[in-house]
Amino acid sequence: MRLRYTERFRKSYDDASPAIQQAFDRKAVFLEQNLTHPSLHAKKYDEHRGIWQARVNNDWRFYFSIIDDCYQLLDIMKHPK
Repeated sequence: MRLRYTERFRKSYDDASPAIQQAFDRKAVFLEQNLTHPSLHAKKYDEHRGIWQARVNNDWRFYFSIIDDCYQLLDIMKHPK
């Protein structure tokens, strides 16, 4: 699978700290290789719209959809607890 980054994702990524960017970069490799990798904790976030959520770390999440052979990365943000 390939990764495709939306403008919204790119802006949120650029606004995130270098530590979050680095953590996401590691998770992106896992996502490309295996959606069910245990450290991603990937799950459907909004089934109606086909949006998935996965962990960057305990406090941050990223959101994506699956379109054909692509993961379209929608956003990355601090997890609202």
